[in-house]
Amino acid sequence: MFSGPGPAIGWAMIAFMEHPVPISSFGLRIVVPQHPQVIEQGWAEVRPLVDGRDLLAEIHPEGVSSCSSRHLLGPAEGWPFAASDEPRQVELSSNDCVTDCCGGVFVTIRRQGDRVLWTSWRNTHDNRVPVPADVHFDAAQYDSELARAGADASWEEPVDTAARLLVEELADPTGPQLGDLAVLAITPERTEPTRVTVHLGRRDVPWVPGGAVVRELLVTGQEPVHERVRQFVLRIAAGDAASDLR
Repeated sequence: MFSGPGPAIGWAMIAFMEHPVPISSFGLRIVVPQHPQVIEQGWAEVRPLVDGRDLLAEIHPEGVSSCSSRHLLGPAEGWPFAASDEPRQVELSSNDCVTDCCGGVFVTIRRQGDRVLWTSWRNTHDNRVPVPADVHFDAAQYDSELARAGADASWEEPVDTAARLLVEELADPTGPQLGDLAVLAITPERTEPTRVTVHLGRRDVPWVPGGAVVRELLVTGQEPVHERVRQFVLRIAAGDAASDLR
């Protein structure tokens, strides 16, 4: 006896064959913030493009991307736009506020065969604004664009390079160790003078307001950034911040 897909799946397959979803191109655009008061501070926005269009500009023009250049550091499988077989809801934009308060734009991302699907769009900021239909990307092109954006540093200003290097240095298990100190936040600051702030606290100790120690790396652009970052990390590892937390 023939045992095929259930009626719902069968009708879905027929509908797809009659009206297939076209494949769109996927892109990522890096935008350096002009207003440093956003939640991510000076980290650059990473804005998704569909066929060259910035959909967030269309459906949430006053919002900011919830993905920043900080999120493209570390293993690629942990990036916001990473696609796996398991569907995952991703926050695309916010209002420079807690999303539960002021809303934002969400989409569900999953990999299906040789495609990456963006479906189940939601706009909790303004449900009167129409959300896009399902979007399908070629999985190989999608992965290639993610890899390109993650490796691209051509857009960086010196403060961006310093922030990225600090994240990488302080996360490197083979580099200088911070002992019982933990990094709470690393933030590029674009106000003059430009600098990167590092917030530190004790490991395994709950954070309380005012309980962090802040160290600042001034970035003038006139000195080698890599060397400045290396010396800064060595000072912290040598106990520069530890005494302030005793």
